[in-house]
Amino acid sequence: MYNLLVLRCLKKITLYFIPFCTCVLSYLQKRIQRQAIDHRLPFLQGRFGIVVPLDTIGGLSNRWSYGFAFGAVSSSVLLLFSEEYIPFTFPNWARAIVYLVGALEIGLVYFPFFACLSTPFRMTGAVLGILYSLSWLLDCLFTLVFKILGKYQKVIIQWPCILSLIFLLGRFIYILTKAIRIHLELEQEVSTYKKLNWFQQRVYEWDPYFKFPNRIIGTAIISIIGLYTVHGVVFEQANMWKNALERVVASCNQTEPLGAFIPQLEELIYVAKKSWLATTIFASLNSVAYTLHVLACYRKHLRRLWKGQKGFLPERFHNPRASVSVASIARYSGWQIAFTLWGYLIVHFVHFVFALLFVYALVLPIRHGRALNLLSNLGIILLTIGLVIGLVILQVVLVQIFFLQNKMSPTDKHKPLALNNRKAFHCFNYFFFFYNVVLGISTCIVRLLLSVVVGTWLVSRIDRTIMQRGYENMDAGYSTWVGMIFADHYHNNPVMVCFCQILVSNSLDRQSASVYSTFNNAVPDSRVNNRARRHWALLYTLLRNPRLLLLRKQHLAKLSSSSSSPTPDTVMRAWVMTSQVQNLNQQPESATPAGSDSNVLN
Repeated sequence: MYNLLVLRCLKKITLYFIPFCTCVLSYLQKRIQRQAIDHRLPFLQGRFGIVVPLDTIGGLSNRWSYGFAFGAVSSSVLLLFSEEYIPFTFPNWARAIVYLVGALEIGLVYFPFFACLSTPFRMTGAVLGILYSLSWLLDCLFTLVFKILGKYQKVIIQWPCILSLIFLLGRFIYILTKAIRIHLELEQEVSTYKKLNWFQQRVYEWDPYFKFPNRIIGTAIISIIGLYTVHGVVFEQANMWKNALERVVASCNQTEPLGAFIPQLEELIYVAKKSWLATTIFASLNSVAYTLHVLACYRKHLRRLWKGQKGFLPERFHNPRASVSVASIARYSGWQIAFTLWGYLIVHFVHFVFALLFVYALVLPIRHGRALNLLSNLGIILLTIGLVIGLVILQVVLVQIFFLQNKMSPTDKHKPLALNNRKAFHCFNYFFFFYNVVLGISTCIVRLLLSVVVGTWLVSRIDRTIMQRGYENMDAGYSTWVGMIFADHYHNNPVMVCFCQILVSNSLDRQSASVYSTFNNAVPDSRVNNRARRHWALLYTLLRNPRLLLLRKQHLAKLSSSSSSPTPDTVMRAWVMTSQVQNLNQQPESATPAGSDSNVLN
C-alpha cells in the first residue's frame, strides 16, 4: 500500500510539474512583436511568449541531449503501435483520432524535457530539467522495483529509457554548473573544433563543419531503441509459438495415429529455433546499418544540393512544392521510425524463411545421409542454370566478334555501335528468336523474384525508392525524404545563411545611421530626432540651391495636374532666393562647398 502511495505521489508531482514548468519558461520568454494585451497590461513587458520545445530545421546545439530526450520518449512512442494504452473500447472508425490523442498526450508529458533544453535561460531551464528528470527517474525505478509493469514494460525493455533519463539528469547538472561558472565569470562560452580521433579519420569521413539537425539524431536514436524493444517483443511472441508447437507435440504423443508426426514436429521446432536465432543477428545488424547509412545519405544528398547537383534525383523531384517539403519535415521522423521497425520485421521474416529453405534443402538431406541424391539434383539445377547463362553470354560474344565493325582507333576501348555482316546477323537473329521466347519466360520469373527480394531488402530505406522509374510518386516514403532534404537545403544552405546574415546586419546598420550622416557622424537618438535632422538638411539645401524648388515632387505634381507653366509665386520665390544666393556668394567668407549643386546631387 505504501509503495502504491509513493508511485501515485510521484505521478501527481510529474503531472503538476508540466504546467508549472511551461508557465515559468513562458514568463521568462519575451515576445518580439507586441500585441494588444501589452498595451493594456504594460507591466508584463511582452512576457509569456511561446516556448519552443525543439527547432526541427536549424537547431544544431544540444543535439545529443535532444537525442537522449527522444530516447526517454521511445518507450511511450512504441506503445502507440499497440493498443495496451487505450483504456476504453472505441469503434474502428475512431482509431485514427484515438492515436492522435495519444500522440498529443505523449508530446505534452515529455514537453518539459525539450523545453528545458531549448530555452535560452540556461540556469532556470537546468534547474527545472533536473527536477523533472529526477521525478521521472524515480517513477521508473519505483515501477521496476515493485514490478507494477504492463505487458510490454519489462525490465529488459525499460533500461534504454532509464539510461536516457540518467544521461539527461547528468546533462542538466552539467548545464547548471556551466551556467553558474559563466555567470561568475570563471569560464567563457566558446566553441572550438577538437582534433579528429582514429574513428573519425579512418572509419567515418568526418566533417567538422557539417552538423546533423536535432530531429535527425533523435530519429536515429529512437529507431535503434525501437529495434531493441521490438526485438524483445518478437522474441516473446516466438517463445509463445514454440510453446504452442510443443503442446501440439505433446498432444500428438498421446494420440497413436499422429505419433508418426512427432519426430518431424520436434525437428521443425529445433530447426526453427536455431534459424530464428541466426537470422535475428543478421536482421538486427542490417537494420542498424541502414539507420546509420541514412545519416550518411542525408549528409551526401545535402552536399550535392548545396553544389547545385540534382542529377541523383528523378527529374520530377527536382522542384518539389513548398507545402509538400515543409510537411515532409513533420512526417519524416515518424515515418522513418515506422519504416525501420516494419522493415526489421519483414526482413527478419524473409531471412527466417530463406534459412528454413536452406536447412531443409541442403543441411538436413546431408545430415540424413542423402548427400548423393542431393548433389545429383543440385548438379542438374546448376547445369541448367549454367547453360542458360552461357547461351546468353554466347549471344553477346558472337555479336562482339562477328557483327560489329572494327575499332575506329586502336586506343578505343570498345567497338562502335555499327553493324557488320548484316545478312548473317539477320539469320542469327531469326534462329535465336524462338529460343529467346523460351528464355524470356524464365527470365521474367527471375526478374520478378529479384524485384521482390530487392524491394523487401530495401523496404526500410526511406532514402531510396523501391518503385520502378516513372512511378516514384507512388513511393510516399521517398517523396517525404526528397521534400525533407529540399526544405533543409533551402533553410540551412551555408551560402544562403551567410548571405542573409550579411543582408540583415547591413540593414540594421542602415536603419541605425542617419541619412545625412556626412553632416554629423553622430547616430540620432530617436526617430523624431532623425526626422528633424532631415528637415533641417532639406531646408539648408534649398536655401543654398533655390533652383531645386522647381524640381521638387510637389511642384512637379501640380504641373502635371494643371498641365500649365510654373505658377508665378513659385517662380518669383525661386528668382528672389537665387539672387540672394548670388549676392552672398560674392562675399568670400560666405562661400562653402555645401552650397554647390554637385554636392547636393551627390
